[in-house]
Amino acid sequence: MSAVGSFPLGAATTLAELAADPHPRLARLRAHEPVSWLPELDGWLVTRRDLALNVMRDPTTFTVDDPRFSTAQVVGPSMLSLDGDEHARHREPFNAPFRPREVRDGFASFIERETDRLITALEPAGAVELRRAFAGPLAVAVVTEALGLVGTTADTVLSWYDSIVRSVSDITAGHEAAPAGAEAYARLRAAVEATVADPGAASLLGSAAERLELPEVASNAAVLMFGGIETTEAMITNALLHLLRHPGQLALVRADDRLLDGAIEESLRLEPGAAVVDRYATRDTVLGPATIRRGELVTVSLAGANRDPAVFPDPDRFDVRRENARLQLAFAHGPHYCLAAHLARLETRIALQRLLERLPALRLDPAHPATAHGLVFRKPPTLHVLWDSPARSA
Repeated sequence: MSAVGSFPLGAATTLAELAADPHPRLARLRAHEPVSWLPELDGWLVTRRDLALNVMRDPTTFTVDDPRFSTAQVVGPSMLSLDGDEHARHREPFNAPFRPREVRDGFASFIERETDRLITALEPAGAVELRRAFAGPLAVAVVTEALGLVGTTADTVLSWYDSIVRSVSDITAGHEAAPAGAEAYARLRAAVEATVADPGAASLLGSAAERLELPEVASNAAVLMFGGIETTEAMITNALLHLLRHPGQLALVRADDRLLDGAIEESLRLEPGAAVVDRYATRDTVLGPATIRRGELVTVSLAGANRDPAVFPDPDRFDVRRENARLQLAFAHGPHYCLAAHLARLETRIALQRLLERLPALRLDPAHPATAHGLVFRKPPTLHVLWDSPARSA
């Protein structure tokens, strides 16, 4: 057992606090116990950026390949839960479409069309809950397009994703996963198999099946699906919330849309959609002030690392002109760096640009306050917005 008494701040940290408003607690941990034992987590929490990088860059010492890894419990082994040669074997067949030039050439026009279609449907109302009426459906449409999934709808994919993410979150929080996650994954796997078997479908899934077994294609498709949906839905929702909460920063972006990229990176820094990543120690090792034993859980707080004042001065401030915002770790680091990071950035940029262009006086709805929430995946459960529309002012 780890030396609980040596880490009093960790002992006093609750998972409920980290889900609700983690940043003050993460700041105290980072300053005084940058690697701390949290009894509620039954593991270590790493909050300093340099130490977080040490963990993510060293898969030999800190691995994802452990039976306790939450995602693997739901979907089986995948690029997310394997290291070394097996990780490379699972990931490499999916790499090609997600390189920067291929992303722009392959997805920009589709994202623009889908974004415009969704906004056109919303435009007359003058009010909407944006996360589920816009950000979620856009993310699902792009992931479905990227995978080449046939014979399903965005609503169906979204329902699968909700169930899988809920199961992963339950396991991470120490609860038993509801059966809905396994049922959703079984339906996704059937859709993957149908796509691979369809002679008329030229898809990423089909090309991956030339090098991987069908269950391996399905598990990686699930990881890409919920990673792509979760990451991008959160990126769009969190970035819009940050901009609408800071009218001065929004005015800068409206005056110079080249600052939109900075706004996205700064939002990722302040509130990464995935707040933590888990690793397991393969041997006894020392990390910062902690002696970690083989087999112990080591959770990297990306949210904590992203507000490290040693790297980001005035770290709690939203600054669209912050020069080093791209040093944020929202997409993780090392061999498990997010495969579709370029696609998520492009999608978020197009989405925000079109929303700000097409919805006049876009603003938060004061009747429905929004704030990010979640232990593992962080975003506002709802983001109610208003804008000036002919129908609303009539």
